[in-house]
Amino acid sequence: MSMTREDNYPLDWRAYQGVLSRRIFGFCIDYIIVALLMLPAIVVVFFFGLITFGLGFYLYPVLFFVVAGLYFGLSISGPAQATPGMRAMGLRMRRLDNQPIDFMVALVHLALFWIMNAVLTPLILLAGLFTNHGRLVHDLLLGTEMIRAD
Repeated sequence: MSMTREDNYPLDWRAYQGVLSRRIFGFCIDYIIVALLMLPAIVVVFFFGLITFGLGFYLYPVLFFVVAGLYFGLSISGPAQATPGMRAMGLRMRRLDNQPIDFMVALVHLALFWIMNAVLTPLILLAGLFTNHGRLVHDLLLGTEMIRAD
């Protein structure tokens, strides 16, 4: 039984069941992967810094943001419309206008998540308990939602 129509719009409540808790675990998986991706990036920037006589070392303060931005941007804008952590938890992201999520929307989604957590504290994530279908504030602002892919 499929939970989606041909226009990719969820038909019933089952597409949203357990999304918030799965999203939390998917987030943890994704940040473990980003931490592992940081290791080769640190080595590459080190050698780049040696080659550029120290100028490359100025990349270290922004390295996490570059690695995480590329990871989330490329994976969410890919054909699965989900990061590996989301896929492991059986989730995918979709836009409410049924257009595929492109790299910029994925990047802005990540940036809004970081900014809102920094400014409004992680308590902003409690909004998912009170919004329709467990959407978070940055989902509401961008017109996206998380649904079950299985």
